[in-house]
Amino acid sequence: MTIGRRAYGAGLLLLQALLLTSCGPQPTAVTNTAAAATPDVPAPPAITPVAGPERSVLAFGDSLYAGYGLARGQSLPDAIQARLRAQGLNALIVNAGVSGDTSAAGRQRLSFALDNLKRKPDLVLLGLGGNDVLRQIPPTETRANLAAMLGELRDRKIPVILTGMRAPPNLGPDYVAAFDRIYPDLAKEYGATLYPFILDGVIGNRSLMQADSIHPNVTGVTRIADRLAPIVAERLKEGG
Repeated sequence: MTIGRRAYGAGLLLLQALLLTSCGPQPTAVTNTAAAATPDVPAPPAITPVAGPERSVLAFGDSLYAGYGLARGQSLPDAIQARLRAQGLNALIVNAGVSGDTSAAGRQRLSFALDNLKRKPDLVLLGLGGNDVLRQIPPTETRANLAAMLGELRDRKIPVILTGMRAPPNLGPDYVAAFDRIYPDLAKEYGATLYPFILDGVIGNRSLMQADSIHPNVTGVTRIADRLAPIVAERLKEGG
């Protein structure tokens, strides 16, 4: 969800407002590995050997998928894949996140991304719309673009997990109401699994965010992956 210099200041204001309305209680910082031996920290789960046919997942989104500001191997798709494989699922997540992408840009490249995979993915993680908010693109346009992508994925018979975004209140009640309805409406219409707000439980906690207050740090990514990975695992199991 990377933004240029002109939009940077506005983006920070929008995200600061969003901090006040983020979903759920604010989490505490994740304990570091050095503290893992303390009595209050549970032991890491046992790793199950990977087995079964390979399950392919396409993570298609913006910088929140691409891993903006993180080292290689620390992106959200990487973190989810690690959790799936630790559970014994032979999952491969292809990261097609592009920093700065709006829903319109995603719509333009979705077919190309799908056609250039080795095979049809078993599942798609779709996460776009954050840059639309930062640029104050009309919600009708965001809805149309996401609907077109979901329609194409439905036509190709590919299951989808839609990771949503929320609009900050300083854009006005009409904009917020129109934008925030997009994800639940489209998930219902196209039969996608909805994760309502991708930054839920992370945004607003400085220990989980990068200095720009927009992108999660590696600990924040861990928190998101802990919530999303079980949903991804369930959808893959449903697919057989």
